[in-house]
Amino acid sequence: MPISIAENRDNMEAMREFPDKFFDLAVVDPPYGIGASTAAFIRKGKQTGKSLCKSGVRYNAKSWDSAVPDSEYFKELNRVSANQIVWGGNYFGLPASGCWIVWDKDNGENLYADCELAWTSFSSAVRKFEFKWHGMLQQDMSNKESRIHPTQKPVALYKWLLTNYAKPGDKILDTHLGSGSSRIAAYDMGFDFWGYELDADYFADEEARFQAHISKPVLFAPEQMYRFEQAELFTPENL
Repeated sequence: MPISIAENRDNMEAMREFPDKFFDLAVVDPPYGIGASTAAFIRKGKQTGKSLCKSGVRYNAKSWDSAVPDSEYFKELNRVSANQIVWGGNYFGLPASGCWIVWDKDNGENLYADCELAWTSFSSAVRKFEFKWHGMLQQDMSNKESRIHPTQKPVALYKWLLTNYAKPGDKILDTHLGSGSSRIAAYDMGFDFWGYELDADYFADEEARFQAHISKPVLFAPEQMYRFEQAELFTPENL
């Protein structure tokens, strides 16, 4: 089984404990500084009648989105990881990159963004992932995810990222664990994972979500799931 470590602690303190390039890939979603944790943002969609609150979710207003990471955070992130994917990279003044990732959320008509952007350290071309994520409506309604965080991203998005930007055996870091979607994706695909979340409430919700997920019966072990999704089980040498 893969390593899956999550801690309720400051990510800077945690990263200082690791040697250079310990992680092969960091997939992070830091605060953007756009007020996403405030009551005004959470209620914003009500102006069109299409808000997250309509799905029955009620998020408590907090102040974490004001804690935008500084240059020391990105310096430390670059030190401990060989490659990085940074959601909201368009807000942080990061170096030029030829490989941005676009998540098309198929949001329809509302005040929320149609897409989210991720900066990467890779040199490949820009890529787009399409996955509906709008309140009660999700791309995969047969496996609908519970929303526990106002900026939660779907597990399917992280599985797509790991499929396209990680290799078997890679160690994965998430410094802003939030809802824990990245952790679930890494576990299902057999990647060793370390994640950190400073907010105690979100961390407790993430832990409950993760434990509920891994308690479900599965047809394949996590490492087998990754090979299955990569189609490695069906190469001639494996038949």
